[in-house]
Amino acid sequence: MDQGRGVPGRELREMLISVALGQVLSLLICGIGLTSKYLSEDFHANTPVFQSFLNYILLFLVYTTTLAVRQGEENLLAILRRRWWKYMILGLIDLEANYLVVKAYQYTTLTSIQLLDCFVIPVVILLSWFFLLIRYKAVHFIGIVVCILGMGCMAGADVLVGRHQGAGENKLVGDLLVLGGATLYGISNVWEEYIIRTLSRVEFLGMIGLFGAFFSGIQLAIMEHKELLKVPWDWQIGLLYVGFSACMFGLYSFMPVVIKKTSATSVNLSLLTADLYSLFCGLFLFHYKFSGLYLLSFFTILIGLVLYSSTSTYIAQDPRVYKQFRNPSGPVVDLPTTAQVEPSVTYTSLGQETEEEPHVRVA
Repeated sequence: MDQGRGVPGRELREMLISVALGQVLSLLICGIGLTSKYLSEDFHANTPVFQSFLNYILLFLVYTTTLAVRQGEENLLAILRRRWWKYMILGLIDLEANYLVVKAYQYTTLTSIQLLDCFVIPVVILLSWFFLLIRYKAVHFIGIVVCILGMGCMAGADVLVGRHQGAGENKLVGDLLVLGGATLYGISNVWEEYIIRTLSRVEFLGMIGLFGAFFSGIQLAIMEHKELLKVPWDWQIGLLYVGFSACMFGLYSFMPVVIKKTSATSVNLSLLTADLYSLFCGLFLFHYKFSGLYLLSFFTILIGLVLYSSTSTYIAQDPRVYKQFRNPSGPVVDLPTTAQVEPSVTYTSLGQETEEEPHVRVA
């Protein structure tokens, strides 16, 4: 049997899986957007901080308590002793990224938000290049450009069909809020990728749940308690909040899995289709006008994703640096003198582990 013939098929399967996983995240964001729209427009419940607070509480109950019952170096108290201030900063970044983008809808247009939110992609690329040492090939940049062209096509379709554009009362303020939120999202996503590759997914989510719940609770008490009292509570609003929290919790829980299998850059490219899923739902729920450009935009983004995922990225230095960082107090391991360490190691965007990597045990 010729084993070489099975490799392209396996690579194709991995590529399609990575694209499909990204679309699951986009569908979750679509659910978040739809429930938020019903809450704000139908029930006049403008409570973005409270909605984030509910998500952080769920993360706290599931993942922070998991860390609390663990033993040894992965215990909650042990993690806090070593890295509490880092996770405190990350929790603030994550909270304010969500808040700034939601707040921007009060000032600028929907089209501007859709286009400027793409700023997260160059932020993630630059941070991944300098801090994660990820190196890209020409086909990756081609795929990124194709994805952004797809977003531009969707924004153009919005203008042509006269889709609701938002308040736009102070466009400059709104645009700056979007850029600020996109920058914070980029920082959070790259930091997330670093943590889940060097530490663990549960640690990241547990710490985000702890500090996110703490800071969002403070922000809720200061900025949003009056809005919360105005909410006309009934079973429909309760179901919308439950639906929003479920989608947000699913997004936070599943995103680290997808990032570890692909990368932060690949995930953010996949999320570009979220607005299109919301639009397709809006055709039936809110009677949006349809344009063939929306379908063109959707398939253009998917083509860009396939191009990006078709080739592996790589790391500029040996990945054992990550393993040694995980336990910096452990003893230094001497490699056999016969082992040859390659100057660059494949870092696949398809989530495959490098088979040629030497197995190095770090205490």
